[in-house]
Amino acid sequence: MATTEEVYEKVQETLIDALGVDDDEVTADATLVGDLGAESIDFLDIVFRLEKNFSIKIPRGELFPENLASADSSFVADGVVTAEGLEELRSKMPFADIDKFADDPKVENIQDLFTVNMIVKYVEAKLASGE
Repeated sequence: MATTEEVYEKVQETLIDALGVDDDEVTADATLVGDLGAESIDFLDIVFRLEKNFSIKIPRGELFPENLASADSSFVADGVVTAEGLEELRSKMPFADIDKFADDPKVENIQDLFTVNMIVKYVEAKLASGE
């Protein structure tokens, strides 16, 4: 079983390769979009590389859920994620820091949930479950 440090290092290498960033930019709290400049197409590449580097299978939408806060749902009101929406995020993204997001739950801040640390926690859980 890989240690957290080993998983972190491999995730860091994966993101450096996928996004063309420097290793000192890929910190545990770095956000993929805001800090590392990832775009939606990069998420597919990141998933592919993680699957290859860790020999795991990542079902579509599991690591990076799609349409988390579509405007036509009860999960969003006036550009802010509702309490119901926060619970949905917690269920779909158990590896993300939803409590931190809940301090300022604007829809445009959802992308800040996608951090290096979130990916590390996700991969660790995948490896532990043997999936």
